[in-house]
Amino acid sequence: MSLPYPGLPEPPEGDTPMLPPDTFAGRVVMVTGGGTGLGLAMGRAFARLGATVAIASRGADHRDRGVAAIRAEGGKAVGVPLDVRDRVAVTDAFAQIEDRAGPVDVLVNNAAGNFPVRAERLSANGWRAVTGIVLDGSFFCAQEFHARAMARAAPGSILNILGTFIDGGAPGHAHSAAAKSAVRSLTETLAVEWAPDGIRVNALAPGVFPHEDHSSDMRRNRPEGYEAERDRIPALRTGRLRELGWAATYLCSPYAAFLTGHMLVLDGGDRLNYALRRPVFEPVRDRLPD
Repeated sequence: MSLPYPGLPEPPEGDTPMLPPDTFAGRVVMVTGGGTGLGLAMGRAFARLGATVAIASRGADHRDRGVAAIRAEGGKAVGVPLDVRDRVAVTDAFAQIEDRAGPVDVLVNNAAGNFPVRAERLSANGWRAVTGIVLDGSFFCAQEFHARAMARAAPGSILNILGTFIDGGAPGHAHSAAAKSAVRSLTETLAVEWAPDGIRVNALAPGVFPHEDHSSDMRRNRPEGYEAERDRIPALRTGRLRELGWAATYLCSPYAAFLTGHMLVLDGGDRLNYALRRPVFEPVRDRLPD
């Protein structure tokens, strides 16, 4: 369906940075799960502003792909292995980054796990896998970041990546919704605790941003493709990856020095549309049959 309205305008063309090109010069930005998808899009945006981007990921192929993509644009990047659920591995990853590129100035907690499943079918291992990556991993990385920043008396910025579904129910995604809702609370708590230390903690909740790295499970949930979502969004379009990069870099930049404990929702008004939109109810058992 194509509606006879223009919708919100497209952003400026190309990947021109929104901020001065040296905004993150000499800074190290660590992006967990940064080798693909939205994590890579944000990492590339930081690199364009002068940062050295440290891509922390379990998969060597993901790390290598992300590092190559950033270097192909003339940016600086390193890859380090990391399972964010392992507290000792987190410490080791920060140490490796510091040895190879310098201390981490910005942490982007982007690593996530999600797959559609009915709550009664969700195994204990499945629950632990998602909540461990999203919640435990975000806290472990934030805690290590804070400790190291305090040791060198340096300010810093943390950005937690959330989801727009955390303010309501998310049928089929009980594990992810619970974990990301908890990270929102963690964001606000740490923002208050660590502001006196010079550490800002914010969150970014992206709406629909089509990219090539959507998992097969998530693609099956949208058989028409992610771009088809445009007719369901008030903006009448989906998000562009460069818009996500602009938002992430601003939130972590010196130009947002008074901003902490905030969740920025970037979704073209999608989550505000539910009051008037009343589709026919479809039980999750029908959408996710055995």
